[in-house]
Amino acid sequence: MIGHIHSIETFGTVDGPGIRYVVFVKGCPMRCKYCHNPDTWDPAGGEDRDSEDILNDYESYRPFLNGGGLTVTGGEPMLQMDFLTELFKGAKKRNIHTCLDTSGITFRRSDPKFFHKVEELMKYTDLVMLDIKHIDNEEHKKLTGQSNENILDFARYLSEIGKDTWIRHVIVPGITFDNKYLLKLGEFLAELTNITGLDVLPYHTMGVVKYEKMGLKYPLEGVEPMEKKDAEYAKAVILYGRKQKLEQQ
Repeated sequence: MIGHIHSIETFGTVDGPGIRYVVFVKGCPMRCKYCHNPDTWDPAGGEDRDSEDILNDYESYRPFLNGGGLTVTGGEPMLQMDFLTELFKGAKKRNIHTCLDTSGITFRRSDPKFFHKVEELMKYTDLVMLDIKHIDNEEHKKLTGQSNENILDFARYLSEIGKDTWIRHVIVPGITFDNKYLLKLGEFLAELTNITGLDVLPYHTMGVVKYEKMGLKYPLEGVEPMEKKDAEYAKAVILYGRKQKLEQQ
């Protein structure tokens, strides 16, 4: 099965447990204002790679991928469902830990054909890293150009099937770094029973150079990066919101 690949990283340390072999796919329907991979938006271009070829390449790095495995990110991996499923199915045959890094934006319960593909993919997925960009739907639209309804429904679905899930959330000054929204996110996470990790990440500007190379205006020009201590504070607020909600149930 052929996939449209942007790039491959062979020593990923922030893309799941352990050291990871990370496949970046092409194509994404969202336009997050702080995206640091705008070069993955367009589904065209990149390199066509066969799933079996990627797995064979993985094997050459296996001795160095201690406690890790294979992560597919992007872009949005679920735009290439057939390729993704074939890749993960082959990985499980080789006893490789699989991690899907997704926004969940393509999730649709109302589409039987697509939903069946999701069910099939989950058979071969060990961990989902789910990016929740903004908990408020209207603010999510401003930040990404898309509603968060399908994303939150995907989170609920993952909880329903008991799929191990890490939540990732980026805090941005004046956008997501707000106690009201952080508490609301914590309250939402209290509804879920499958969360095994929560990564709260400080906004950074490392992607600005890519916008410049692509001739694009950086949407958050002038917004200062945040610090690790800010992320630690935000995570504490999220967990407090979750705790308060659980105590009310």
